[in-house]
Amino acid sequence: MKQIFTNARLILPDEEQPVSGALMVDDDRIVSAKDFAHSEAGKEIDCGGRILAPGIVDLGVFAIDKPAFHFGGITRAALMPDQSPVLDLPAMIKHNAVEGKPDLWSHPIAAATKGLEGKQLAEIGLMKRSGAKAVATGRHWIADSGLMLKLLQYCHALDLPVIVHSEDAGLTNGAVATNGETATRLGLSSATAAAEAVSIARDIALVRETGAHVHFRQVTTAEGLELIRGAKSDNLPVTCGITPGHLLLSDFAIHDFRTFTRLSPPLRSEEHRLACVAAVQDGTIDVIASGHDPRGAEDKRLPYAEAAPGMAGAETLLALSLTLVRDDTISIGRLFELLSTNPAKILGVEAGLLQPGYEADFILVDEDSPWRVDTRRMAAAAGNTPFDGLPVQGRVTAIYKGGRAY
Repeated sequence: MKQIFTNARLILPDEEQPVSGALMVDDDRIVSAKDFAHSEAGKEIDCGGRILAPGIVDLGVFAIDKPAFHFGGITRAALMPDQSPVLDLPAMIKHNAVEGKPDLWSHPIAAATKGLEGKQLAEIGLMKRSGAKAVATGRHWIADSGLMLKLLQYCHALDLPVIVHSEDAGLTNGAVATNGETATRLGLSSATAAAEAVSIARDIALVRETGAHVHFRQVTTAEGLELIRGAKSDNLPVTCGITPGHLLLSDFAIHDFRTFTRLSPPLRSEEHRLACVAAVQDGTIDVIASGHDPRGAEDKRLPYAEAAPGMAGAETLLALSLTLVRDDTISIGRLFELLSTNPAKILGVEAGLLQPGYEADFILVDEDSPWRVDTRRMAAAAGNTPFDGLPVQGRVTAIYKGGRAY
């Protein structure tokens, strides 16, 4: 039976603001959005005037964490290959592709090199046949430029995007913070922010050589973003992303050695943070992702320099990103391009848009609903968020995958 979601404010393609209307779903596909005859038979569901938006496509999570994804309105998650064992075999891709079913689409990303060691290419072609939608270098940058060239040539031939981590390890060398006043005052090992721009410049040069699509998973510096702008102006197939942590926090947040602020790449100066916000506004940044990496006490209750990087970001992704809308940095239509449309396009899946023929993955959102981030009450496998105690607005009230409520 067809379902008709009425009394909704729809986030539609090319519309900056929600459009009042209804959405029709037949089985697991969208049939029509906004304009159709209400006389058509179907089960009607009153959305109560709430926003009806495409489900969030979280590009680059480090764990499949269904309760957290459900709370945050994430209907698809692209799993990074940094798992135990590493996702460098076709069998591992097949296994992880079914991990989230039936209430979540899981898209495991293939490891670029065996064991993510940066020494030998993995069986990328076989992993694509097993369902991999992209290839990634994991938490590391491939230092061997010859190997990186071969990787991009191979992935270009296979029409697979390559997701890269952008920090030259020769410059970071195990540093836990960015060079600057805060790191110096705290006595933390630090590295120049230029490590990001150096790695991006090399990879853009190789994109120019090969024509491969490279997605820079997190770009967090003004210099790195300027390189991305230049590449885009030359019509190179590059995209880039960021997390709310790097949009809303600067390195000042580490002043009390709180390990929940230990991220990779590390938090940057306020100047770089503001450059990132500007890059979201001008379209340089294509994706906002959670970087969801739940870490328990065994990884975080340690001295700052010894703690593992990462934050639990799935539950707060939408609410924190809505801050950009409230500050008039971007429109809510643009926000869902960043959260849903663009990541789905990079993965090559028919999702992320309320458009006829696309998967009926969508969420209902009360954008004004207030709540407070509380690490003790989070649905995630661990509550390691640097935003603990922060009042936020915006809550997902219903989530649909393939037209079915979960």
